[in-house]
Amino acid sequence: METSRTTPTRAGIEIAYRDSGESSVPGSSGVHPVPVVLVHGMGGDGGTWDRFARALVARGRRVLVVDLRGHGRSARAASYLFEEFGADVVEVCDNLGLTRVDLVGHSLGGHAASLAAQARPGLVRRLVIEEAPLPLRPGDPEQVFANRLPSLPELWHATTSLIRHPRAAFAFDRSMTGSALEQFRRPDPLWWDRLPDIEADTLILRGGPGGMVDPRRLESAVAAIPNCRVVVFRSGHSIHRDRYDDFAAAVLPFLMQPETS
Repeated sequence: METSRTTPTRAGIEIAYRDSGESSVPGSSGVHPVPVVLVHGMGGDGGTWDRFARALVARGRRVLVVDLRGHGRSARAASYLFEEFGADVVEVCDNLGLTRVDLVGHSLGGHAASLAAQARPGLVRRLVIEEAPLPLRPGDPEQVFANRLPSLPELWHATTSLIRHPRAAFAFDRSMTGSALEQFRRPDPLWWDRLPDIEADTLILRGGPGGMVDPRRLESAVAAIPNCRVVVFRSGHSIHRDRYDDFAAAVLPFLMQPETS
């Protein structure tokens, strides 16, 4: 039975999560499979994963659905650095005594998941990064957001998200928007330098022309991660929402593969 709880970070920020409970179905080795942690994107909350979480539970997986700081039922914070989102995910796992997990993250949640996998390589068995905008590399042209009109894919994503999940939109701490844009403007050489530290089998999902992933930076990221592959979809920014069947067909088999020795 699913339970809803909160757990504090070391900074005292209460992070909300939903936990389906320990799996009752052991794997082929006779041990319970690792839990799956699902992390939403900016402006959303864990409710975006409800359908996929049910599919995982039906296959015998324990599922934890996290609300990032400043989102959903989690507390607001004075700071919204990308590294802090990643650290929050790691701390939730630590507080629950989880030593091995599969991480699935969308957009900001995907970036947070990548940071968690860099910071704690042994924690993450499999990593799924869905439509996470890739940081700038040193020498890349500066991202310009000021006075820029939203693109049609961005407008579509924002409008449909508000219609489908109004509670998430109202709970979202909009004060983080400026911080996020400022971080996107700056190159992040440390993130690129730490990509080889990721030990997890990694699956990156790109939404195609309607998404927000730069294909040239994607090639560089895939080359740097030791065990990584990409699946490209004909969708927008939210593949798991708008192309659920295609998303599930790619991600469920990846997560259900047994541990490799």
